[in-house]
Amino acid sequence: MGKIEAGAGLRNQILTGDCIEAMAALPAASVDLVFADPPYNLQLRGDLHRPDNSRVDAVDADWDRFASFEAYDAFTRKWLAQARRVLKPNGAIWVIGSYHNVFRLGAALQDAGFWILNDVVWRKSNPMPNFRGKRLTNAHETLIWAARSDKARYTFNYEALKTLNEGTQMRSDWVIPLCTGHERLKDENGDKAHPTQKPEALLHRVIVGTTKPGDVVLDPFFGTGTTGAVAKRLGRDFIGIEADPAHAARARARIDRTVRLDSDALEVTGSKRAEPRVAFGVLVERGMLRPGEVLTSPRGAAAKVRADGSLITAEHRGSIHQVGAALEGAPSCNGWTYWHFKREGRAIPIDFLRQQVRSEMAAG
Repeated sequence: MGKIEAGAGLRNQILTGDCIEAMAALPAASVDLVFADPPYNLQLRGDLHRPDNSRVDAVDADWDRFASFEAYDAFTRKWLAQARRVLKPNGAIWVIGSYHNVFRLGAALQDAGFWILNDVVWRKSNPMPNFRGKRLTNAHETLIWAARSDKARYTFNYEALKTLNEGTQMRSDWVIPLCTGHERLKDENGDKAHPTQKPEALLHRVIVGTTKPGDVVLDPFFGTGTTGAVAKRLGRDFIGIEADPAHAARARARIDRTVRLDSDALEVTGSKRAEPRVAFGVLVERGMLRPGEVLTSPRGAAAKVRADGSLITAEHRGSIHQVGAALEGAPSCNGWTYWHFKREGRAIPIDFLRQQVRSEMAAG
């Protein structure tokens, strides 16, 4: 397979063939995120049956069979090396696995130079029962999120995930059901088209949380195209690699049916750290607060604004943060939310004025 040209021709393709060879044909540092759902090497010995003796539709395809752990590890090292090569310096990777392989994947990631950021437990709200009754019901899978290196400035949309989680920090345990119902792709016989199709909700969370619109997401084990469908819907581009032509064809048809959201719908809650910095003194310079004006705290403390943007009380002087911390006897204080000014009898956080300045800066 020859080199694929960078630019528009690189994006939104499904490449059919061996994932290692296909990644080797991609330009270095050309993708922003890799989402990988590699073979789990389940090591099944014979068929699985339910109590009524019906056969369980388990993963028994050749692509999940390896002669030994050593063979699986060698395969893992090869595809991870290519994944790291095609990632941009500030790129990151998500790898998903089960207890059969995730520990080997974690060691291989670290050996390859990736920097592990989190492991996420995907707890399935509707797991398959354990029919043999000899083990605990396997109700979760593990995702590993890792940056390309310990110096990578990877994308993390913290506020967006917090908003997605009803204003609470997103935790590393995610309760999401298995792919079922209308989302599950079927073949010509009405059977599951792919045994390990991942739910779109899982990819939605990954892509919203760790990419930006316009980013390129590579999935080297594309299957029926969940990564590509969600990436397209969310205004990202994708590159899919799939060894099975039948799966690749279903993925293309699925993605063709997927509608990309408009730009307004793609906006997410941004990080406050990414917003333009506004010094408290700017409010004084602009006359939004006057020297000599008194600010108050929720506990009734008062401080006077000085011409240089500092505050003064009978015992303390310094920045809005320093004086607030001193009054509270705390190691730190967010002065923007701590201090309030009065207008028409109402106490208003000074952060209200900062946001006005930021809006003007954005409009300009």
